[in-house]
Amino acid sequence: MTTAAHDGSLGIFDSGVGGISVLSAIRQSLPHENLLYVADSGHLPYGEKTPAYIVSRALRLAEFFLSHRAKAVAIPCNTATAVAVEALRDRYPDLPIVGIEPAVKPAARLTRSGVIGVLATTGTLLSDRFHALVRREAPDVEVLLKPCPGWVSLAEEGWTPDQDRLVAEPLAELVERGADVLVLGCTHFPFLIDPIRRHVGPDVAVLETGVPFARQLQRQLLAHGLAREAGGGGVSFMTSGDPAETARRIARLTGQEAAVARLPREYC
Repeated sequence: MTTAAHDGSLGIFDSGVGGISVLSAIRQSLPHENLLYVADSGHLPYGEKTPAYIVSRALRLAEFFLSHRAKAVAIPCNTATAVAVEALRDRYPDLPIVGIEPAVKPAARLTRSGVIGVLATTGTLLSDRFHALVRREAPDVEVLLKPCPGWVSLAEEGWTPDQDRLVAEPLAELVERGADVLVLGCTHFPFLIDPIRRHVGPDVAVLETGVPFARQLQRQLLAHGLAREAGGGGVSFMTSGDPAETARRIARLTGQEAAVARLPREYC
């Protein structure tokens, strides 16, 4: 494996800043890697777009990453993974492509009531890939599905007067129906973890997938001989939306300032 291949960046994309919720886990698992994160904010939210639209964006962004010598693509977006990961793998069979999936498997093993709830976007919950996951990993568990499209906007835009109601309503229904484990099936949702935990209380487990995703990415890089074992890694941010607004959102969510560049026009 050439040094150039080792030194290539990891291309990471989500429909906005949601995927930033897993960046700390990726940095911990892969501290030497250079990460190129694209917030596809000009096409937010993926969860309300058609499958064809999402596949088109995923392929376009993969082209961008390869133009920047990316050695792998990571998709910390449940909707994009569910809808587009197979199309990406078909187009680029030699490129490691790591998707994310809701934590249905650990939830099914953790539940005591036999009922779990999955909170996600409409696009994720309607996908064939998600339903195959449920059949495979939770055949003996009641899986309650709850689309929460408004939560993406809350995570992206911050507090609104309706925040408490928007968070509380879907949670109340799941808990009333006996769910004792909740799965956050969108990377935007961990940014709402405090109000979520406040509404469900201490007896309901809330699972997210940042750490397992980062570990899978690490395994794939090692398996392909692409992992960097030394050197200081860094994170670069780009967006198809407004760079200044994306930078403000990153600062609000992480407490850290970030320089954000605009994607070239042909990839927007």
